[in-house]
Amino acid sequence: MGALSDVAFSPAVRAIQEARGSREAFARRERRGGWPSEITPDLAAFIAAQRSFYLATASADGQPYVQHRGGPPGFLRVLDPETLGFADLSGNRQYITLGNLSENPRVQLFLMDYAQRRRVKIWGEARVVTDDPALVATLTPGGSSGRAEQAILIHVTAWDANCHQHIPQRFEAEDVAAAIERRDARIAELEAEVAQLRAR
Repeated sequence: MGALSDVAFSPAVRAIQEARGSREAFARRERRGGWPSEITPDLAAFIAAQRSFYLATASADGQPYVQHRGGPPGFLRVLDPETLGFADLSGNRQYITLGNLSENPRVQLFLMDYAQRRRVKIWGEARVVTDDPALVATLTPGGSSGRAEQAILIHVTAWDANCHQHIPQRFEAEDVAAAIERRDARIAELEAEVAQLRAR
């Protein structure tokens, strides 16, 4: 099931698209159903591999706030085809995100895969769960350094995966270390083979 792009394309945005010549391309997509709202298997796999994401909220009067969230792959969990969840670990205790969500449930998640130069934007509505210890425990990743204060569940209203233009290619330090370890092991194997051939 698709969601129309109204979640991002306000009348002001559409007016600028019209003025700049891109409105018809987006209108064609909207006529075909718009952006998807259901979490597909491909999107679920992408989410499961992420080590971090950015969470955008806004206060009731529109003041925006973006917060980084990180953890081991799988810390952002797909709970069903329309719902994401994660354990909200203790941090600097400013509680800006929680304050914003108490008066405006709309959120956007921005997920970046720098190695593959892919990005996914997810719009939704969030609710904070403080009275379900079992859920919080289920969503808390193993080896977490912080204490989970509550869970945040997000009902997905739309998502979009767009172009890789201008995304720099970067790699996780542990992935680079593993690649170097494999290279060094292969070099050692080849050096041992060369030594054996010379000995003959």
